Amino acid sequence: MFSGPGPSDGSNDNAMRFTRDLDFNARDFERVRDLIYRRAGIVMAENKREMVYSRLAKRLRLHGMNRFGDYLDRLEARAESEEWEAFTNALTTNLTAFFREAHHFPVLAEEIRRRGTGIKIWCAGASTGEEPYSLAMTVREALGPAASQVKILATDIDTEALNTARAGVYSLESVEKLGDGRCRQFFQRGSGTRAGKARVRPELAAMIDFRQLNLVTGAWSINGPFDIIFCRNVMIYFDKETQTEILRRFASQMKPDGLLFAGHSENFSFLSQAFRLRGQTVYTLASPSSRAMPDASR
Repeated sequence: MFSGPGPSDGSNDNAMRFTRDLDFNARDFERVRDLIYRRAGIVMAENKREMVYSRLAKRLRLHGMNRFGDYLDRLEARAESEEWEAFTNALTTNLTAFFREAHHFPVLAEEIRRRGTGIKIWCAGASTGEEPYSLAMTVREALGPAASQVKILATDIDTEALNTARAGVYSLESVEKLGDGRCRQFFQRGSGTRAGKARVRPELAAMIDFRQLNLVTGAWSINGPFDIIFCRNVMIYFDKETQTEILRRFASQMKPDGLLFAGHSENFSFLSQAFRLRGQTVYTLASPSSRAMPDASR
């Protein structure tokens, strides 16, 4: 029981070496690369062949298949198949942690205090939830009881990762790294069969709306404009054309004085004239007119 359930860490693909009992050739790999690009905009590098095999082999075995070509044929023949979701989930990388790239959170706290209550935050690429919960904790620390008036939208393409995020259960080891104060304030410690786990407190979880969303295809059913968008270490999986289009759509979803937080290895200034660098991979709209750009998909 919890006083106050849960994902284990993801497996290391480089450490897991399956025996090649399934038929997987160079053409199959190229088909996978093409399909995941068309489906999710993800650019799969040449050196990911072993990762693709190890992750998708589980899907083939589940369906009693031994040829990747047959699996991909079936997938392409059924455009509305639920297997597309499993295919995408399998190839999505979810590397995250609480307060990852910690230099962003004091900047966020300052902005929250300056803007006050009623602001909207979008975490685009929520993964298993550590980032949006870090945002919620920062809001609580900055605003106290008034934090309940702040709404956080957390989206991801990976439905399995979102299920983990909604459950809000993490290893006690990862939670204890936050320090005693945050552990007591924001988490409930598990006991008995739940020993070694910690769950996010309901009042923190209530601040976040988790939704499945594909940044690359279809309309974005979201309720903007947003004061702050966190999209960190997501764009690195897309090519420049896709990155540019996503930035255009981000601009249309931001308030004129909104902020966009990017990952440490991402540089948006050369991709889009809509944004200018404020510092420490934090961007602002270059001009108020930037957010007026139409979103052609809506």
